[in-house]
Amino acid sequence: MAVIMRKWTAGWNCLIIAGLFVVISSTSVTRFTQYDVSHIARYTGKNSFKEHTLFHPFPDPSQSVRHGHSGRGSLRTWAKQVAENNLKWFNQLKKQNGLADARYGDYTPENVAQPFALQTLSGSALRFPSTMFSNMSVFVHAYNPFSGFLESLWNSRDSLKSLLVNSTNNSHYIFISKSSNASSDAVWMRNQFTKAIKSIESRNQVQYAMATMSRLHFVVTPLYELGNWLPAVFKEWLCQDHNCGLDQAVISRESSLSPNIIPRLDAHYDWLPSPQSVFGTKTLKLVSTGTDGCKVLETVNGTVAMVSDGGCSYFQKVHAMQTSGAVGVLVVPLPGQPIEDMKCLGLECSVQLKIPASMVRYESGITKFLLTPGAMNLTYQTTPCDNFFMAIDTRGHLAEVGWFLYPSFQFLVWQAQWFNYKDQLNARLSQPSTIVNVYNRTVLQGQHGAVAMVTLPPQKVLQQYSKVELDMSLSCFGSRDTTCPHWDHTLQLFVCCDNSSVLCGMEIGRWISPFRRRIGRWLTDVSSLLPMLFNPNNQCQFSMHSPAWAMPWVPSLNLRFSKSTGQAASVPHEIQVLYQPGGTFNKKYNSLFKPVNFTVPKGVVKVEIVAVITGHGSDENGCGEFCVTSHHFVVNNYTYAITFNNAGTPLGCADRVPEGVEPNEHGTWLYGRDGWCDGQQVNPWVIDVSKQLSLGGQNTVKYFGWFNGTDPNPKQSPGIIILYSYLVYYKSV
Repeated sequence: MAVIMRKWTAGWNCLIIAGLFVVISSTSVTRFTQYDVSHIARYTGKNSFKEHTLFHPFPDPSQSVRHGHSGRGSLRTWAKQVAENNLKWFNQLKKQNGLADARYGDYTPENVAQPFALQTLSGSALRFPSTMFSNMSVFVHAYNPFSGFLESLWNSRDSLKSLLVNSTNNSHYIFISKSSNASSDAVWMRNQFTKAIKSIESRNQVQYAMATMSRLHFVVTPLYELGNWLPAVFKEWLCQDHNCGLDQAVISRESSLSPNIIPRLDAHYDWLPSPQSVFGTKTLKLVSTGTDGCKVLETVNGTVAMVSDGGCSYFQKVHAMQTSGAVGVLVVPLPGQPIEDMKCLGLECSVQLKIPASMVRYESGITKFLLTPGAMNLTYQTTPCDNFFMAIDTRGHLAEVGWFLYPSFQFLVWQAQWFNYKDQLNARLSQPSTIVNVYNRTVLQGQHGAVAMVTLPPQKVLQQYSKVELDMSLSCFGSRDTTCPHWDHTLQLFVCCDNSSVLCGMEIGRWISPFRRRIGRWLTDVSSLLPMLFNPNNQCQFSMHSPAWAMPWVPSLNLRFSKSTGQAASVPHEIQVLYQPGGTFNKKYNSLFKPVNFTVPKGVVKVEIVAVITGHGSDENGCGEFCVTSHHFVVNNYTYAITFNNAGTPLGCADRVPEGVEPNEHGTWLYGRDGWCDGQQVNPWVIDVSKQLSLGGQNTVKYFGWFNGTDPNPKQSPGIIILYSYLVYYKSV
């Protein structure tokens, strides 16, 4: 239960809002806005705050921190007092409400975010909630100076520019340092963005970047002195793996009692294997080459080669050391240079390298250490730490941001885009419709999948609807992304409304699950397939399947039936199965599909081909998942074709986040796929073929699929194409 309390002390007014203790000065008064009143009422169930006032929650604004360490003494004293009183009163409040463990609140994703107040470089208090954040998403980043990943994130011009130029215009970003020098860090972080703006050449992009800059907030108080609930979220949402945690290189000598532990950043996620996946916790021999590693060296055989940055590309360094027999590479930046994200460029990426490489932070101490005589040993380790990121969506609910595959603020942009997609989806879901539930957090696992018997409206009623949609959400057993299955899988929905019909057991919907994210929800328009739901008994069995060996997902599914504003000229009346379920994508693939002869039934006014096609697996050409394939339906010698040009492109699926792709997944979700993306529905390809048909005579349709303009002919490990296609006949209303 949320409660508001006041406690008066000498010169201070202490206000507890929903378990948050705020110390507020008895000078400088600010009235609650109506938005504040509404938000507080959400916690208390009351709306009687018209006479209440909120005092300025920080020391005199004239003493606030603006640059460097100015005014830090009074601010740190204030923050310490708040932190101590906060815990005391927060425990008391929760105990009064019958909660045994009163130390932390409930920070489960999708719960309402509690209020907080922060002091920033602007010199004024930043308060949530407020009108500033109304219908805005908010991202909070905790900067940890011991992270090599964050060092690269903040020193990469491309990373900084991606946030400035690509951010949605309804997102705010709050930056907080974990360092005791938080005020200096705040100035440095702001300056990093300012420098990035100066490097932008386009005038329009500069203007947009300046607008984004107005929504960046740099906090001058260390995370551990905030005196509110934010540190608890970062701690509770502990993250390890994929650049959240402290990746480190441990360098030791037998002659030295203490090792050197240095922040490291492994090479780009899709270029080289990670050192811990190759070596685990093994102790390796390390050799300092004293060179830039651009040429072959016999002295590094069987060791990890330490080389300096510069002189050649990262590909050339790793290639030269691999040729030399090294088992790994450790790159040290030049003095004064930050850690960089090492990656291949252009044609270099087509040459497969097998050894891992990492860059470590340049530290003056490491130079002395390397000059000390004696053999050196190297161990790779990751020290778990608090999360670096959290978010509050546009509704004011807590949200995770997923995994960063490489150091770039673009990952925050993708999450912001998804928040906006979700808002648009919710607007669509709010439209009038008849809803029939199929699954409600049903477990999907094993050979039988998820099965449900559903009662539908009679056929005459169904034919009054002009739109049929599948409202599908996919969650996991737990409340965090870390509880989700590790791999992407094809999820297929089959329906049987009449055991004697050829349509019994045919596919009506298809989705691809994400890598370890639980936020997906999609609407798929299957209006053309309405006749699959016709049954004199109004009973249909739905079954959803994923690979039997896969970890369990928790789907929810509703059928949504709605009417258009105008009168539909025709409605789908009958379906004829064409080709299914696809086949192995090899030289025999097209021989599986024979021409189909058909006569259009009497009274039909329109005919469509509806097909759902996706490629999976990987031969030497990346087919069918990552290769570009084309698919062709020939109707009476007229060809309709679709080509999946998105397949294999570096950001093909990331670019589709505004269309519902779940962002920041655990695996290689960024790449375009052959007719699909991880964490999204597969939309049917609907073709109106009416003009090519003889309504009173014989018609022929045939299908074939190509790779590179011809029949596929892989030499090894052919992939597959999953294909379900139908002829749909329409009659006048």
